[in-house]
Amino acid sequence: MNKYYIVDKSILPDSYEKVIQARKLIDTGEVTQVSEATKKVGISRGTYYKYKDLVFNNERGDWNKKAVISFMLDHQKGILSKVLSIISEKNASILTINQNIPIHQIASVMISLDFSELTCTVDELLEAIGNISGATKVELVSIE
Repeated sequence: MNKYYIVDKSILPDSYEKVIQARKLIDTGEVTQVSEATKKVGISRGTYYKYKDLVFNNERGDWNKKAVISFMLDHQKGILSKVLSIISEKNASILTINQNIPIHQIASVMISLDFSELTCTVDELLEAIGNISGATKVELVSIE
């Protein structure tokens, strides 16, 4: 995630809006299967999966407030605590934490965040976590 642009939908391919429509059908429970939603709006499942985490409807107002990040941590005392401190310092709220047991002295971690009150950019948050000694492969998995 580097930059966002707000553009008039008239210059975008129709498939972007159809992805948003399909996601809304699924989110509201009107349909239960991705294949059903994509058929209803007239796009392929491949198009849906390619763009589902990349195009958003700005009308919702809260589209950019939740994210899932993943990273690897060396199996050393206190590293996760440092990550959590940075998240707190940047004013993000942790929704969930999933940490696997360390294999070869490295544990994978996924954290979902509410960053509606984040005091920096998401990229800056990821960079700050990546600067912790023992934290590697810091990535944005998805954003809402």
